[in-house]
Amino acid sequence: MKYLPIGKDLFIQNRKKLASRLKPKSVAIFNSSDIMPTSADGTMPFIQDANLFYLSGIDQEESILLLAPGFPDERFREILFLKETNEEIAIWEGHKYTANEAQETSGVRTIMWLDKFENTLATIMAESDEIYLDTNEHIRNSSRVETRSDRFVKWCKKRFPLHQYNRIAPHLYDLRCIKSNSEIDLIQHACNITESGFRRILDKTHPGVWEYELEAEFSHEFLRKRSRGFAYDPIIASGANACVLHYVENNQQCMDGDLLLMDVGAEYANYNADMTRTIPVNGKFSKRQRAVYDAVLRVKNVATAMLIPGNVIPDYHKAVGEVMEKELVDLGLISTSDIKNQKAEWSAYKKYFMHGTSHHLGLNVHDVASIYKKIEPGMVFTVEPGIYIREEGIGIRLEDNIVITENGHINLMKNIPIEADEIESLMNKG
Repeated sequence: MKYLPIGKDLFIQNRKKLASRLKPKSVAIFNSSDIMPTSADGTMPFIQDANLFYLSGIDQEESILLLAPGFPDERFREILFLKETNEEIAIWEGHKYTANEAQETSGVRTIMWLDKFENTLATIMAESDEIYLDTNEHIRNSSRVETRSDRFVKWCKKRFPLHQYNRIAPHLYDLRCIKSNSEIDLIQHACNITESGFRRILDKTHPGVWEYELEAEFSHEFLRKRSRGFAYDPIIASGANACVLHYVENNQQCMDGDLLLMDVGAEYANYNADMTRTIPVNGKFSKRQRAVYDAVLRVKNVATAMLIPGNVIPDYHKAVGEVMEKELVDLGLISTSDIKNQKAEWSAYKKYFMHGTSHHLGLNVHDVASIYKKIEPGMVFTVEPGIYIREEGIGIRLEDNIVITENGHINLMKNIPIEADEIESLMNKG
């Protein structure tokens, strides 16, 4: 791992919070992510399962965390099972956790190698009635790939068919959406790295530069700051490309008079930033571009003020849409007649602003949480309205990451330039 040690206290507290929610005589089991293949003998970079990391800090494949809070023998109440390392594995694959390192990272006192898992689990199951298993219940999950956790669910139900099975996801998703101070610090660090990348881009953007060249500049800055790299596939979209919401080709030349929309974020210690900024390629907004830009910024500022404790995301999105309606009317993009005649399921403003304004952020970029859970202090959200005018080749989105507090919010990206005048000034300072 490139990141600096986090400290075990975060993971000890996370396990305590989860254990308090489990039924008596229960066991909860969590598996690491797979190393995913490409073709031949190639593999994708390893990214740890977010739930396992949240509870243990262990960032290694072929790992299992077992929690049995009420087990009679204290040694078996928390166990980490890890891939056994040896000299040959170290030569070919690099260093793996030793037992002492795993203890220091996670705060789990009992460390075993994986070959002890089945016998140990049988011992614990003999004293347990309830089994909690982990599955991906994110509402946007559409993966057809069977994960290590999926395979384990099938194996466990076949091996222990008469136990009572429970879903752990609702409990973990509820816990994970409220960030501790340590987690907020890690997200802030990812935002700070993202800021460094953006400021670097302001110096590198000019007519004729290619989108992929700017992507490379971000990557350079992220990696040198101990990030694994991009938190998600970066969008570096110039001109009309910015009207494609998930444009990731990043292979076009930035032309004089174009706007450049950049939706990028750095990862740090598995926590993520998610920023969007839109800048003029030549360093100066046209009158029309500036009008649209200022409209998006006003909506973002109003939307941020709406993210308060007690609100819920569906109501919030509806209210932001009403704010966007007025801006689009003022820009001449929709009319009051369009609004009057709009269909209930597709508001008139969605022709130019067709996505949601906010989502939870954390160990996942689209972090886990019920959209119907009332907003609470400690939640971290993106705020990212946009206006996309395909007929004019203008796409503008602005996005910050904020922490909800008792009395308002903290903008984790407050130091990343966003005002149009500041953007122009920084791009023309030479």
